[in-house]
Amino acid sequence: MTIAFKTKDKNGKIVHLSNERLKHIQRHPYMDDPLENIKITLNEPTTIINSEEDKSIKYFYKEFKNRDKFERYLFVSVKYLNNHGFIITSFFTNRIA
Repeated sequence: MTIAFKTKDKNGKIVHLSNERLKHIQRHPYMDDPLENIKITLNEPTTIINSEEDKSIKYFYKEFKNRDKFERYLFVSVKYLNNHGFIITSFFTNRIA
């Protein structure tokens, strides 16, 4: 697995984004160059929600007030294994779910 970047989340855990997942994310609208916004979302989230289906997954949301109301929040899904996080997907959405 080739790593596109790694950073720490708000709780200080290391989070990786693989090149394969980056390519997946870049297929979403408005996500051509997502790296900086993903890092900001992980470091300074508006909120973090635990997945109800999988306790090892957390959903990070960051509000970008300068964006259109239909794409105001960046969603980043992270799966944690052995205290390391791996980004599953990321995209803009109009609300925190």
